[in-house]
Order: sequence, then structure tokens, then C-alpha cells
Amino acid sequence: MDHLVCFLPGTLALGHWLGGLPAEDLDLAKALMRTCYQMYVQMPTGLSPEIVYFNMYPGATEDLYVKPADTHNLLRPETVESLLYLYRITNDPQYREWGWKIFEAFEKYTKVRDGGYSSIQNVRNPDNPQMRDKMESFFLAETLKYFYLLFDDYEEVPLSQWMFNTEAHPLPLPRMAVPTVNVTAV
Repeated sequence: MDHLVCFLPGTLALGHWLGGLPAEDLDLAKALMRTCYQMYVQMPTGLSPEIVYFNMYPGATEDLYVKPADTHNLLRPETVESLLYLYRITNDPQYREWGWKIFEAFEKYTKVRDGGYSSIQNVRNPDNPQMRDKMESFFLAETLKYFYLLFDDYEEVPLSQWMFNTEAHPLPLPRMAVPTVNVTAV
């Protein structure tokens, strides 16, 4: 499963919350979010590789397999984006807890001492993750913005009034699109 797929839990949750998708899709969003989170916590650094494979072999000791060419982490936003949406929509604190663990891993393994962050070459090697001396612009523009909003108190950008485009830019929701169910906490 490619890390980029981890936008889907948030999309499914939003589709349900806005009234277009059935409750089963929210359940699917939660299950897929759990899988995306496992892509992080099952790695020794606590950071997701770019791609994981589900280990379906009988007797396998690990659920996820990572090919050597896929062990890098590019500081992608998709998982944190979905954590934000699921937290705001369900009010389940587990999504904030998962986000905090991921944030701590970014701080520990990707923060550059003199400033900034760097993608890393190997999420499976906590002793030498090999910084790549490259920080994609989406880390500042999206990943850190989603972390901020995940831990914000909802006052800055409430989902009842704003939606984010694929680059995490807030766009005002048309009044008719705002759900009529439990938007006070969202």
C-alpha cells in the first residue's frame, strides 16, 4: 500500500459527514486509518515508508513487508490529513494520540539541528535513518499545517465553515454544503 493512499480515510469520513456516504463508509475510513497508522508504528523509527506490502505468507512474523527501495520517508501529509478529519468528525481522542506519536517521530528522526527537517532514506534503521538533505515544500505547507489543526481547538478553521483543497489551502464552504448534524464540535 502506497502512503499516498492514506488520504482516503479522511475523504471517506468527509463524504459520510457531509451526508453523501453511508455509515459503512465511515467504518471503512476508520479501518483504513488504522492501517495507515500501522504503517508508522510498525517501523522502528515510528515513521512510514513510502510503500508497504501486506505479508500474507503463512508463519510470517510481521504484518507489513517493506522492499529496500521503499524504506524512505518523504514527510508526506496524507496520514496526518486523515487523522485531522477523523478526529474532527468523530471526536475520538485516539486520532490525536496517533498524530502526536507520529509528530514525535518526525521530531526525533527528521529534524535538522540547525533548522528545518529532512526526508530520510531508511525508516527501518533508527540508529542511522540517513537524512537525505531534502525537505519537500509540502511538509511545511501541508504536513505541519495538518498537525497544527489536529491539535488546534477548532476555533481557527472549523470544518463546518471551511474545506481544504489538495494542497491544504482552506476554502470557504457554501452554506448549503454545511451538514446539519453535530457541527458544533467540528
